[in-house]
Amino acid sequence: MSLAIRKATVADTDALFRVCLLTADAGKSAVELFDFPELPGLTFAVPYLTRKATFAYVLEEEDTKEVVGYIVGSHDTREYEQDVIQNWFPIHAIRYRCGSPLNNPNIKKSDKWYIDRFNNPIEHKALDCNIAFSPAHAHINVLDKHQRKGWGRKLIAKAVEHLKEKGVNGLWVGTDPRNEEGRRFYKRIGFREIEGALDENQLGLKFVDFH
Repeated sequence: MSLAIRKATVADTDALFRVCLLTADAGKSAVELFDFPELPGLTFAVPYLTRKATFAYVLEEEDTKEVVGYIVGSHDTREYEQDVIQNWFPIHAIRYRCGSPLNNPNIKKSDKWYIDRFNNPIEHKALDCNIAFSPAHAHINVLDKHQRKGWGRKLIAKAVEHLKEKGVNGLWVGTDPRNEEGRRFYKRIGFREIEGALDENQLGLKFVDFH
């Protein structure tokens, strides 16, 4: 099966929602964890298609045109944060407040975590030590059937190419502490723990170390 990486467009919105949900539980499917399955994508994938200072690429099966992975991110995290804090998360906070999911005593833990995040986005801004390491960050997800085949590294390489054109020399990611395989992948290609971070889940890559 032949795969290819291309620049993402708004037409890929539904695909990003899908891939994000199918990898939202520490790299595995989170379908059973949500009554509002769009929440992970609204937070960690879809805004990178349209918001300020962003980039987005998808991994696509050439025959079926199915999107099976992506890398999204920002070359200027603080500019991106300012945009989404002012113009993205408040809209969705109102949307879910009007739908009253928070008034539902049976709301699932995962739904509540994301909706709380919509209502308090400032609390989730990037750490200063991450920004000191690099202004750029990324999120990467690949469906399980295409993992361990080199595509994650190729997606990172595409982001590195883009960020070099922006004059950036590194990027960072935040990892799920439960996703040990993901951490091993990042460290294998050159990521290292960020000095000053509160835990070992913040990993940074200087492009001279990428391999």
